[in-house]
Amino acid sequence: MAEKAPFRVEKEGHVAWLILDRPEKRNCMTFDFFGGLIEHFGRLSEDPEVRVVVVQAEGKTFCAGLDLVEGAAILGDGSASGREKTRWKIRWLQDCISAVERCRKPVIAAVHGHCVGGGIDLTSACDIRLAARDAVFSIRETRIGIVADVGTLQRFPTIVGQGLFRELALTGRDFTAEEALRIGYVNRLYDDREALHQGARALAEEIAANPPMAVQGVKDSILYNRDNGIFPGLDYVAQMNSAILPSKDLMEAVAAFMEKRKPNFVGD
Repeated sequence: MAEKAPFRVEKEGHVAWLILDRPEKRNCMTFDFFGGLIEHFGRLSEDPEVRVVVVQAEGKTFCAGLDLVEGAAILGDGSASGREKTRWKIRWLQDCISAVERCRKPVIAAVHGHCVGGGIDLTSACDIRLAARDAVFSIRETRIGIVADVGTLQRFPTIVGQGLFRELALTGRDFTAEEALRIGYVNRLYDDREALHQGARALAEEIAANPPMAVQGVKDSILYNRDNGIFPGLDYVAQMNSAILPSKDLMEAVAAFMEKRKPNFVGD
């Protein structure tokens, strides 16, 4: 019997839900899981009907991190060639998580239960994080003798700053949804999973109601500015707007304002 696929995708209007769907395995991250991130986010990034992606999970756990059985296969035999193979396997895993960030569409993580290890890598690559009050987070790799190497150490401090991040990374301790909210890792808390998913849906629909090219341009510019600095970022956004303006959606926004009606954006 074939093993169940780690994801399923559901669409509601312009919102796509990427659902982690191995609850019996606590949604742990196998090689199929990582490869699925590249496959699904590549497809969703290019789907003209999708304007926002929400990542949620089935079961009691959002994500328990790397499947340690499969993860052991990353370790080499200690030889020079074995170490080089390990390096390239890690680089592939990094590319899989980076596919989330590279998605042209905004990505919202809706987290409940435990989100540890690789789950932090995944949610840190999302644009916005929401959580139920039962969520528990941990940069767990430190506690099992691994340096987190798939994105947490690079992305997490750009979200929350260096101070508490260093404590969380060096201790690997659990931190609650309330602490995640306080330090700015998550934007909003909800009392339970149902409220969390309703909140994620409302936020996704609010974003999706905006002109798609503008939303995608904002995400692109935010990432470019983070990685290159303020003045290169200013040049980049100037070039972007000079290339895409005026657009049909801009004209529609002006017309809708003048006519006092709701705009109908088409992504052009």
